[in-house]
Amino acid sequence: MKLLHRDMDKNNSGSVTLIPEENEDMWHTYNLVAVGDTLRSTTIRKVQTESSTGSVNVSRVRTTLTIQVEGIDFDTQACVLRISGRNISENQYVKMGAYHTLLLEMNRQFTLNKQEWDSIALERIDQACDPAQHADLVAIIMQEGIAHLCLITPSMTLVRAKIETSIPRKRKGLCDQHTKGLHRFYNQIIQAFQRHVNFDIVKCVLIASPGFVKDHFMDYLFAEAQKMDDKTLIENKSKFVLVHSSSGFKHSLKEVLADPAITARLADTKAAGEVKALDDFYTMLQTDPDRAYYGVKHCERAAEHQAIETLLISDELFRSQDITQRKRYVNLVDSVRENGGEVRLFSSLHVSGEQLGQLSGVAAILRFPMPEEDGDEDDDSDDD
Repeated sequence: MKLLHRDMDKNNSGSVTLIPEENEDMWHTYNLVAVGDTLRSTTIRKVQTESSTGSVNVSRVRTTLTIQVEGIDFDTQACVLRISGRNISENQYVKMGAYHTLLLEMNRQFTLNKQEWDSIALERIDQACDPAQHADLVAIIMQEGIAHLCLITPSMTLVRAKIETSIPRKRKGLCDQHTKGLHRFYNQIIQAFQRHVNFDIVKCVLIASPGFVKDHFMDYLFAEAQKMDDKTLIENKSKFVLVHSSSGFKHSLKEVLADPAITARLADTKAAGEVKALDDFYTMLQTDPDRAYYGVKHCERAAEHQAIETLLISDELFRSQDITQRKRYVNLVDSVRENGGEVRLFSSLHVSGEQLGQLSGVAAILRFPMPEEDGDEDDDSDDD
């Protein structure tokens, strides 16, 4: 993300002008834009003109509109945002108050204005504009006949390809059919891999499967690389890591990222940090439940006692259209940081974020035990 202009007063009211430069930036934009904000960007509008003879011509013109945001739709596959709302500025082609949908996509400049930029939104801008943030991890999760190729960025798990093919079973005297089916399956994975993986960015490639499927695929991959003289693959062989998974489906990614054998290789990726924090929480929940809280009311009570060591919170909570609810979560984050606690902001598009979402989207590891007070169990039902 490129930051072109930032204009804010002492009350954190103002605007920023940004240009999204990659898919990841569109996710950041989705998390920045909220109902009630004003958004200014270029758009294409159909305009009807009538000539002196009475004939009507329809032409498409490019114009700049400023709208008050009323609806936000994010297409994760195409990585585009559709922002709908009413026009609030004078325009030659669009009447004041008329509805319009602005399409935000990569490399299209926009200006976003908010009445108040809270700490979470400002942190999101800093994170998005940090050039060190990259999709530096690739995972191929596979079993015989099915594979998922995932790009793992600091904020998203992007399933770039899903390969499904039927492989004939091994039968006496018909092993050739099984082998041919496997090789066809492997070739489809290799084609997807070559299409989506950039080794200038990627630091590590995980190949995960039950049994020896991963080993056979790795052998086949580099045998093909030697045969085709694919120097890029051969030179980056050291980036490949084989790891066990229970299946070839996306949900196995969490256990893959949590494997102690590869944690050291992934030490500098945010995804591994999120998974470790969630694992630490579950371990604490089993061994010392009075130091593991989840649900916003429980976490707020722990924050009041300056007890939170690590706060785990989903970015989905900050997309709430209820301003009071959003402020509640922002205040919780600010309180934890002021008291020296660590805050882990989980992406709802990560497998770890999906799991945290099942725990109400907010959880905390405490510095010291805090037994539940009477009535806390009743509070839980309000958090869901």
